[in-house]
Amino acid sequence: MAGGLTLRERRDRMVAAREAMAGLDGELWSADGEALAEVMGEADALVVAAESTRVIVAREAMDRGEPGSGTLAMTPVQWVRRHAPSTRAGGSAPVVALAEAFSVSGNAPVKEAVLSGELPVRSAAVVVAEADRLRPHLAEGAEPAVLDGLIRMAVEHGPRGCRMLRPRLLAQYGLDGELQEEQDIAKRFVALSQPRVDALGLAEYRLTLDPEGRAALEAALGPLSAPKPVEGERDLRSSDRRRGEALVQLVRRAVAAGDAMPKNPKSQLFVTVDIETLRSGLRGAGTTVGGADAGALLAPETIRRLACDAAVIPTLLGSAGEVLDLGRQVRLFTGTQIRRLWLRDGCCTFPGCDMPPQWADAHHLVHWADGGRTGVDNGALLCERHHTTVHNRRLAGRVVHDAHGSHVEWDLSPGSYDALLAQLSAREPA
Repeated sequence: MAGGLTLRERRDRMVAAREAMAGLDGELWSADGEALAEVMGEADALVVAAESTRVIVAREAMDRGEPGSGTLAMTPVQWVRRHAPSTRAGGSAPVVALAEAFSVSGNAPVKEAVLSGELPVRSAAVVVAEADRLRPHLAEGAEPAVLDGLIRMAVEHGPRGCRMLRPRLLAQYGLDGELQEEQDIAKRFVALSQPRVDALGLAEYRLTLDPEGRAALEAALGPLSAPKPVEGERDLRSSDRRRGEALVQLVRRAVAAGDAMPKNPKSQLFVTVDIETLRSGLRGAGTTVGGADAGALLAPETIRRLACDAAVIPTLLGSAGEVLDLGRQVRLFTGTQIRRLWLRDGCCTFPGCDMPPQWADAHHLVHWADGGRTGVDNGALLCERHHTTVHNRRLAGRVVHDAHGSHVEWDLSPGSYDALLAQLSAREPA
């Protein structure tokens, strides 16, 4: 007996609440708007309370071994389906998963949020699943803060918001290099399907992008896909249609540009971390800003690679995170320098690659973030794929001058770039 009520009295009150809702539709016609809102709120609170009750009842039944006892031995999921028929169409598994999670001491905050009515069962099940997936990748002592973040996000934005929090949690609480490793793995799944063409000639593609590709595409599509009124008339095209037409426009512009020198930097990078984090930070992350996807979280090595061929705009933040100053663009290879790299290198300089120079990035052999100069002797052309490889494997390259001219040589030993930095540091005067 708890709270002054026996279990039978509590059950009777549940029956009374259910009976009170029977025939409710015949009474609503006389209610004003405020009364309707109140009834909706109370109904929602009852649903949340009922769902949490199913979980704690399932937990008690599992502790007693009820599902497997008697002549009808059942699994916990089958037991829930039998005694909570509404879950037969789906929902029994989350109830059991959450009931099992409640027995783990580390999940006490989830249990408290569910029983208080703050966190719906469906969202709580996602919180527990995400926490389990994150746990092996977290720094020591980070679990309580991560669980709290997941709960708050689930309360505010539901299961989808909870799942979207993973990159930020890895950036802040993950082991060194975890976020970068996840985004490197995601890059392997980038794909564009062959078109499926119907009888009308309409073609359907399936596109899968990693976080970096998504950020780049959304930044480009944003301005082109915005509604464009004509002579005061609203743009009645759907969002999907505007985006599709904007993508075709992007392709046409790229094809029309041909071998011409790019007029703008390939990326625009707003740096909101100190320069030391950009140089050596492994756990933190930066953001790319642009278009409809402002604030897409990218891992630090990805940021350092983008900084090779981007307009870098330092952003000074105050103690409360407010923007105090936006610096001017610095440190880009000039058009003249890029043309000289085109002439000298002829193609991507990575061994065995012949990607034409117009499709390559100008890479700082000693990274700009590490103090490297923006000069032809510190530059090399790399296609996007090998640019990523060079940064991820930390490969060193150097410009060699011989009787045949100048060319770039690469040391393909993983970590050779770090060895180069150590050599350069040892040569610097004390």
